[in-house]
Amino acid sequence: MIHVNSAEDFKRLRCIALAAQGLLQKRPFGVGQAGACEAINQIGYVQIDSISVVQRAHHHILHSRVPNYSPDMLTCMLHNKATFEYWAHAAAFLPIADFRFSLLYKHAIKSGQTHWYKDSDRKLMAELLTRIRNDGPLRSRDIKSSTNKSNGWWDWKPAKKALEQLYMEGDLMVSSREGFEKVYDLTERVLPTEVNLQMPSMAEYAEHILDQQLRCHGLVSIKGLTYLRRNTQLKAAIKNLVNTRLQQSQLEQLQFTNGESYFLPTGGFEQTRIRVSEQLKILSPFDNSVIQRERLKSLFQFNYQLECYVPEAKRQYGYFCLPLLFADVFIGRMDCKVHRKTAHLEIKSLHLEVYELDISLVITAFGNAIMEFIAFQQCNSVSLNQVHPQRLTPILQNLLKSLF
Repeated sequence: MIHVNSAEDFKRLRCIALAAQGLLQKRPFGVGQAGACEAINQIGYVQIDSISVVQRAHHHILHSRVPNYSPDMLTCMLHNKATFEYWAHAAAFLPIADFRFSLLYKHAIKSGQTHWYKDSDRKLMAELLTRIRNDGPLRSRDIKSSTNKSNGWWDWKPAKKALEQLYMEGDLMVSSREGFEKVYDLTERVLPTEVNLQMPSMAEYAEHILDQQLRCHGLVSIKGLTYLRRNTQLKAAIKNLVNTRLQQSQLEQLQFTNGESYFLPTGGFEQTRIRVSEQLKILSPFDNSVIQRERLKSLFQFNYQLECYVPEAKRQYGYFCLPLLFADVFIGRMDCKVHRKTAHLEIKSLHLEVYELDISLVITAFGNAIMEFIAFQQCNSVSLNQVHPQRLTPILQNLLKSLF
């Protein structure tokens, strides 16, 4: 067991975690389409979210890791069947190589476990499947809404629920998206023929999760391994597997002074430290590196909450604050909004916590990051309303003026 108690120890762990996420170096996965594919294979998934205050989460996550990323690249990966859509801890794009590990949850939903809806309209689901089989892919808006039952068609909401149930059970897949709208097709028409369709055992699933989480996070906790997963059998299998690998000296345990435990591959703590680039990353609230808030607080001492779900009067930092990562330290939050009609990025507030850092390095890195971020958002102007601490307001406003 390794006891973690010094600032140097935590810095080492931060570097291990961020390197696994592809957030330490400038081109960890390469660039462009190939880099985006390599990135999603490494981090395991990118979360899909409907909020569009800035570019949507799944694109933002890849942009943070892949130079020259553009949203059409993920669309291309879905079209080329390098990825598929399903449920991780939330709706996500996942590597197609991991498809068989979605089968357990699909089987559970089909066997009666509730995901969204308790009462499934089996008759309507069968009718929709028949229509898609005969007529081809279907969007929910292709289903006409009518209150006149005699015309033989369906009300939109029950049909949308039926499509989603078929999708969660595995009979349908998302074959493409038009804008943000799903296009559903039969699974057998979407899947590549070489995909492994063998149902994994619970032990195989546990092994897949542990290996994948170690790959993308570097170090893991028992709680983090089963983050937002309610399957008691899976949790037991994960604990057994971790204990077995500890006994076989494949894993070693990290013990924090507050009693928390993490695990990483044996020898991982002593590995050569990766050089940290003095770059600033503007991350999505749904980024893989920050989505487990307790882990974020434990490893990075960064207490982060997405406040769009908080009543306005109780918000501390703003509606949609983006975490800011400088080198290996989370240094603050940026609340911003893209005004698409005017191609303008409004930074409503910028909160920085840079007490022990060289502020000139942070400001330079912020200037570089905001230029890339503005281009990614397809904006051509930017404004900054508030800065905390206030003493940095004129410096940062002058910086933005010099860039535009």
